[in-house]
Amino acid sequence: MSLKKASELTEGGIITEAGNASEYKTGDWRTFVPEFVVENCIQCLFCWIYCPDSAIAVDLSGEKPEVTGIILEHCKGCGICAAECPPVKKGKAALVMVREAK
Repeated sequence: MSLKKASELTEGGIITEAGNASEYKTGDWRTFVPEFVVENCIQCLFCWIYCPDSAIAVDLSGEKPEVTGIILEHCKGCGICAAECPPVKKGKAALVMVREAK
């Protein structure tokens, strides 16, 4: 994918090609990032359901889908995944927002 010139952009940001969101890397400007703690994950998939950016990596090859981590290229650091992650294992959640080290 190459960058378009201003004259090639659609008016008002209209999406002309459905299903192309995975081509865009949108996680460059965040301050916080979710840290995935696998031993605290109960595989409820709430993070995947609520993530607005498809930044939750899920393995679909097994009997049940499993969260495997975060796709940082798409994560904007909004924290919705961490807010929805239930702290059930010893009172600790699988997703915790931390300041990103750059």
